[in-house]
Amino acid sequence: MRIGRSTTTGSANGDGSRLGVPKTYKLYVGGAFPRSESGRTYAVRDAEGGFWANAALASRKDVRDAVVAARKGAKAWARATPYNRGQVVYRIAEMLDGRRSDVADLLVTGGATRDAALAEVDASVDRLVHHAGWTDKLAAVLGSTNPVSAPYFSYSAPEPTGVVGVLAPTGSPLLGLVSVLAPVLATGNASVVVAAQPDACVAIAFAEVLATSDVPGGVVNVLTGSVAELAPVLAAHGDVDALDLTGAPAELRVELERTAADTIKRVLVPRGEPDWTAEPGLARLRAFLEIKTVWHPTGALSLSGGGGY
Repeated sequence: MRIGRSTTTGSANGDGSRLGVPKTYKLYVGGAFPRSESGRTYAVRDAEGGFWANAALASRKDVRDAVVAARKGAKAWARATPYNRGQVVYRIAEMLDGRRSDVADLLVTGGATRDAALAEVDASVDRLVHHAGWTDKLAAVLGSTNPVSAPYFSYSAPEPTGVVGVLAPTGSPLLGLVSVLAPVLATGNASVVVAAQPDACVAIAFAEVLATSDVPGGVVNVLTGSVAELAPVLAAHGDVDALDLTGAPAELRVELERTAADTIKRVLVPRGEPDWTAEPGLARLRAFLEIKTVWHPTGALSLSGGGGY
């Protein structure tokens, strides 16, 4: 069955067929599903070039609203315990698995075979479970106790960077999106995701999964529309702490890096083959963590009332 095209019969048309009800996919901002403030939409096409659905065409104002929501969400998400974050990410996997058939239908409408669509959903669920297991292990793996030649105790621990702008890749509507978003979530960051323009239906369907998965409002925000229009706004925004350019067109990447440098953002620019096609490693988990080091006096210095930071 094609999503958005009814295959049931009725009396709406003279030939006895029933008119379909085209769906309009909204944005996902602050835990809600608003329309674009501009009121604009664009037509999403299926694999055969036919009309599939309408999707919101986000504006610059929508980007700014999403960043405000992400900043609010980032505070609560960063304060959550790593164990709790792992439970929430695992819940996303559970809910996605529960909608396996529906999401696969969307991937089929986009051009995948049924078997390939189901395999992509399964791989996405597995990817989420993988990252859920990492949340309470990052401090042990990426942190350290540092030897110093002085009467001090020194250790380093990873902390979230903050708000991360993510440009979702094309070519893998669900697995690509999950693979760039899951590490951001698992490490305690909030995100503003710009979905690949042809994949809006899958991206917002995944946002519906997020909305029922205990993810606090504002932790993930999903915008649909033109990457060329929205990405420069994210790159220039002073309240965005980092930027993932995985889905940025090659002709935009250098300019986006230059723009991001004005506000001293961390920027991830993947090289070579798409990294979500391989087994996930630590690179994406490490990309948006800040390693903070603490010093504290020990021995006689500590007894005399000294302090450290």
